[in-house]
Amino acid sequence: MQIKGAVVDHQTRCKHYHSELDVIAIKFKCCQTYYPCYKCHQESVSHQTERWEKYEFDEKAILCGVCQHEITINEYFHSNNQCPYCQAQFNPGCQLHYHLYFNKYKLVANLATGF
Repeated sequence: MQIKGAVVDHQTRCKHYHSELDVIAIKFKCCQTYYPCYKCHQESVSHQTERWEKYEFDEKAILCGVCQHEITINEYFHSNNQCPYCQAQFNPGCQLHYHLYFNKYKLVANLATGF
């Protein structure tokens, strides 16, 4: 799987986010391309970012950098910050950026119900 952006290792860490837990990449809806983070995407493209809508949350758009499995957005939301395949821990701080990747109005409703 090709990951674009300022990737610094084979587990999808980038120059912006490179802690032990920063091991996911997201497929951006607008270009169907995986990037480690929104900053890598912004630095690499000239188009507007599109967010995933609730009806698209069954799309495989999250990549575990440890085992390279793609998971759906819904699987990611229900993962308890852990890969369902290899049990690698994901950074819970990524939730602070959900509004950049997923339609925040749909997401707010989902947060209230626990997804």
